[in-house]
Amino acid sequence: MGGNVKGILTGAAPCPEKIARVFSAAGVPIREGYGLTESSPGITINNFKKGQAMLGTVGPTLAGVKIQLDTKDTMYKEGEGEIMATGNNIMLGYYNNKEATDKVLKEIDGEVWLYTGDVGRIINKNGVDFLKITDRKKELLKTSGGKYVAPAPIESKLKERLLIEQVMVVGEARKFVSALIVPSIDGLKSWCETKSVAWKEPGELLKDEVVIQAFQEIINEVNPNFGHVEQVKKFTLLNTTWEPVTTDGTDSELTPTLKLKRRVIREKYNHEIEAMYA
Repeated sequence: MGGNVKGILTGAAPCPEKIARVFSAAGVPIREGYGLTESSPGITINNFKKGQAMLGTVGPTLAGVKIQLDTKDTMYKEGEGEIMATGNNIMLGYYNNKEATDKVLKEIDGEVWLYTGDVGRIINKNGVDFLKITDRKKELLKTSGGKYVAPAPIESKLKERLLIEQVMVVGEARKFVSALIVPSIDGLKSWCETKSVAWKEPGELLKDEVVIQAFQEIINEVNPNFGHVEQVKKFTLLNTTWEPVTTDGTDSELTPTLKLKRRVIREKYNHEIEAMYA
């Protein structure tokens, strides 16, 4: 880092807590922030002052900004709700689109609040309120049993493992939760060397029972972090790479900020998904 870096600020997509801990332990503290274009853009940020940062959260609110949680919807876990923000940073509205504006801006007790579409909880530590993002409201899954599942925390936990490059949890209107996994080729090569497993073409290697069992062990280790309904019961390894831009003219699987395009991925891998529930 050249010896001059005081710290790193990160946003746009979740930063795995494990990565933040590694960098911070090496003397390069990572501070995660949160906001939307509609909030110009900051709402909260962890900073470098003592007591003003908490790993796994996106920090306390910026000066002049207030947040609260809309907990009325029954889909949320206890203590969670849709994040609302108000302050001079909130937009006046979408240009020439009153219908879209009215969906996200609502006046409450004389203040205009922005409904962010993100789900979170507020954690108080030593008198400071830190915001933790738990998922996107529109990304919550509802199983066939009527239970809501937040995929992002599960995906984030799985991506901490060196063998996993990308993962998408599925389970909407299904009996159980499953996962599409894009393995890390570099991670696989290192694992094969460590385990004395002969390297093959990825398409062939991912069918090897020894490799499949290695991923099953990862699932088994991660599952206890979540409730029974949220635990991954089946998974499929994909010999592919998800990118923000494709060269074959098909829709890309990631946004420019590397978020999953869930609809696109579900459509592209519908056969693999159906096979897990056959």
